[in-house]
Amino acid sequence: MRILVTGGPTREPIDPVRFISNASTGKMGYAVAAAGIDSGHDVRLVSGPVHIGVPECVHVIDVVTTGEMADAVLSNIEWCDALVMAAAPADWRPVIVSGEKLKKDRMPSELPLESTRDILQLVKGLKAGRIFVGFAVETSALAENAARKLREKHLDLVVANDVSSIASDVSKVLFVTNCGVREFPIMSKRDVAVEIIKWLESKQ
Repeated sequence: MRILVTGGPTREPIDPVRFISNASTGKMGYAVAAAGIDSGHDVRLVSGPVHIGVPECVHVIDVVTTGEMADAVLSNIEWCDALVMAAAPADWRPVIVSGEKLKKDRMPSELPLESTRDILQLVKGLKAGRIFVGFAVETSALAENAARKLREKHLDLVVANDVSSIASDVSKVLFVTNCGVREFPIMSKRDVAVEIIKWLESKQ
């Protein structure tokens, strides 16, 4: 199987030294990429800025912004049999980006924002026979929010977990599909990744 994985956060610049981002570490995406390689699959990993060693034999495509991640996914979607969107792209970006560092005493009191490109929305029309996996990080109503994302984004599986596990090495996840919800005990991100790969293999 050819698996395209995204991982990590993205950054949307305010000026040359400041940016909007989030708390994603990239651990989950990198774990999925490694588990895919270990199971004998071909893996390409579109990675935002992280501080993680690259899994052996994984072809990494480095990006910074959500737009760059969207372009990389669109450029590789025809190659893959399965897309695993484990990244946490920034949802907003500044309307105006300064080419020079903004001095503290000249920073605007308000920072106008606009939405970034919704990657899953962009690729849902290219699904064809591909398997699409998304992730949902929530503070409440985990299963309900994941099920809504499953429907709206035309996904086959949503891996849902609480926001408290973002930076952790362990997660307690739900697998949400059209067939229902499967709850897992607390386990390492690596073990979660193995379960995702097993699920993908069961759909071949």
